[in-house]
Amino acid sequence: MNTATHHETTAITAAVQTVAAIGAGQDLLLIPLSRLSPSSRNVRKSGGTSIPELAASIARVGLLQNLTVVLSPDGEHYEVVAGRRRLAALKLLVKRRKLAKDHEVPCLLVPDAAARTVSLTENVQREAMHPADQFEAFAALVAEGRAVEDIAADFGVTPLVVQRRLKLANVSPRLLADYRADAVTLDQLMALAITDDHAAQEAAFYDSPQWQRSPDALRDHLTQEEIDAGRDPVARFVGLETYEQAGGGTRRDLFADEHSGVFLADAVLLDTLARDKLAAVADEVRAEGWGWVDVAPRATYADLHRFQRVRATRREPGKAEAKRIAKLEAEQAQLQDRLDDENEAIGDDEAQALQDAMDAIGNDLDAIERKLLLYPVGVVPMAGAVVSLDSDGAVVVHRGLLREDEAKALRTQQRGAEAEDDARETGAQEQTEGEPPALTISEKLARRLSAHRTAALQAEVARHPHVALVAVVHRLAQRIVLEGYHGSPLNVSADPQDRLEQHAPDVAEAPAAVGMRKVREAWGQRLPEDPEALFAELLAMPQSELLSLLAVCVGFTVSAITSREGDRPAALLAQAVGLDMGQWWTPTAAGYFEHVSKAKALEAVQVFAPGEVHRLAKLKKAQIAAEAERLAAGSGWLPPMFRAPEAAATQDEAQEPAAAADDENAEETQELAEAA
Repeated sequence: MNTATHHETTAITAAVQTVAAIGAGQDLLLIPLSRLSPSSRNVRKSGGTSIPELAASIARVGLLQNLTVVLSPDGEHYEVVAGRRRLAALKLLVKRRKLAKDHEVPCLLVPDAAARTVSLTENVQREAMHPADQFEAFAALVAEGRAVEDIAADFGVTPLVVQRRLKLANVSPRLLADYRADAVTLDQLMALAITDDHAAQEAAFYDSPQWQRSPDALRDHLTQEEIDAGRDPVARFVGLETYEQAGGGTRRDLFADEHSGVFLADAVLLDTLARDKLAAVADEVRAEGWGWVDVAPRATYADLHRFQRVRATRREPGKAEAKRIAKLEAEQAQLQDRLDDENEAIGDDEAQALQDAMDAIGNDLDAIERKLLLYPVGVVPMAGAVVSLDSDGAVVVHRGLLREDEAKALRTQQRGAEAEDDARETGAQEQTEGEPPALTISEKLARRLSAHRTAALQAEVARHPHVALVAVVHRLAQRIVLEGYHGSPLNVSADPQDRLEQHAPDVAEAPAAVGMRKVREAWGQRLPEDPEALFAELLAMPQSELLSLLAVCVGFTVSAITSREGDRPAALLAQAVGLDMGQWWTPTAAGYFEHVSKAKALEAVQVFAPGEVHRLAKLKKAQIAAEAERLAAGSGWLPPMFRAPEAAATQDEAQEPAAAADDENAEETQELAEAA
C-alpha cells in the first residue's frame, strides 16, 4: 500500500505551507488541538455535515489542508476562521481516542483584521469537482490496484458507495460528456448504469423521445427481456435464493434499495422451478379425484376462459364441521382484533406472526369449504383443475374446468327426465332473445367506470401516434371534405378532457392518469411557452418526436364518458389501439363492488371464485365487497362495460350458457347449466 502515514502527511503539508506563508508574509504554525476553537467570524454557517466520514479520511491519510486561524484575545488560544469541518473531524478523532488532545495541527496564522476576508475567500474562491470527475478518479484508483475496501476507508464511505461510483464511471463516455453538459441528469445516469453495454445505454437514451427518458422508463427499456424479482409473482413464489442456487443469472441494480433492483435473466429456469414447486400441490389436487390436473404458473384469465366451469352446490356443514368452522372464525377474529387495536404496541415481527397465523386459519377454512362443495354425479372424474399463482405469488387452484370435448360428453351424459322443463325454459329464453339487456348498474357507477375507461383510452392513444394521426385526419375529413357532423370522441378544438375526477374520484391515482400527467409535465418542461418559439421548436423537431407529441395531445382530447352501461363510446378508437382495461384497472371494493347490489357482486364472484359464492352470500354487503376485492385480485375479471363486445358475450356465456343456434345444442347447454 502506497498511502502516506499521518506524520509524513503532516510534515509534507507543513513544509509546503511554510514556503507559501513566507512568501505571503504570514506564519504557518503547528498548534496543539486543545488550543483551537471555532471562530464566530467564520462566514460559513452551514454545511457541517459528513463529519464522521471526514474524520475517517483524516485518520486514514492525514490532514491534507491546514486550518486558518487568528490569535484569541487571551494570547494563548487560536480561533479557526477557515476549516471548521476539519476542526470538528479532528476533535471527533480525539473523542474516539485516535488522536491525542495536544496533537499538533498545521495552521496558517493571519492578521486579526483579515479574519473575515480570509474566511470568505476560502469559501468563495474555489470550485467543486464535478461528480463525473469524481467517478472517474475512483475508477483510476482501482486501475492502479487499490482495493474497493481501502478506497472506502480512505474517504470514510461504505464499499457500496465506491461500487456505485465505479458503476457510474463505466457509463458510456458520450453520456458522461452530456452529463457534464447538464444534458443528462444523475438519476438518468444511475438508471442507465444497470447495464455495462455502452451501445445499449446510448440506444435507450438517444433513441427514445424526450418524454420517455425518465429514470424508470430507461430502466424498464434496458430490462424489458428480464424479470423483476421484486414484482413478478412467479419470482416471489420461487424465491431469489432458490433461483440463484439453481444457477439462474441475475442483474442487480446497485442504486436500488435492498428489497428491489434484482432482475432475473433465465425465464425458462424460473418457470421450471415454479412448476417443480407446484407439483406437490398438483398431486394433492389430483388426489381429490379430478380427471386431469395441469400446472400453469402464469395462467391468465384469457387462458382459463377457454374452459367451461362446472358449478358446484354447497351442502350445509355437519354438526362437527359447523363447530370447527365457528372455532376457526373466532380465532381469526381475535387475531384480526389484535392487529387492528391501535392501543396495543405490536412490532413488525409480531404483526407478521399474527398475519401468518391468520393465513394458516384461512387455509384451514378453505379446506373445510372445499369439502362442503358438491359436484354433479360423474363430473369430477371428467373435469379437471389448473394449479397456478395469483398476482401476489400465492398458490391458487381453479377446479371444475371442462374442455370442449368433455363438456359435450357431459351434456350427453346428463340428459334426463327434465326435458320438458328444459324445453319450457328454452322457450322462455327464446322469447327474450333480441331484447336489449337490462341495465344492472347505476348511472353514477357507469360514469365512474367510463371515466377510468377514458383515462386508459387517453393513455393508449398517446402510445399509438399512427392511430392518433388517423383519428385527427378522420375527424377533419368528416367535417371538411365530407361536410358531415357525425359524432367523434375527439375534441379537435384542443380542450383537454382531464377533469375525470368529477366522475371517478379515484381516477387521479389510476396508472393511466398518473402516466399521462408525467408525460404532459415532461413535454411542458421541454417546450417554450412563446408561440413563435414553439413553432420554431416544432419545425425543427424530428417527425417521430412530432408524432409522439401529437399522440399525447390527441390523447388528452379523448372523451368516452357515458351514463349507460350498454354504451360503448369511442369503440373504433378503442379497437384500433387494442384497449385492454385489464392492464389499466383493477376491481376493488371502493371502485366497483360497493356500488352494485349484493346480487350483482355475487354474480361477479361466481365468475372468478365460484366456490366462494355460498360463503359470501351470508355476509353483509360491505363484507362481500371487501372479500370480492380480495378474491378478484389477479383473476383478470372485468365488468361488462370494460369488455369488448365479443369478449363480453363470451364471458357472459361462462356465467350462464346462452341458447345455441339449433334446438339440440340449446338443450344440451341448458341441461349442463341445470345439472351444474
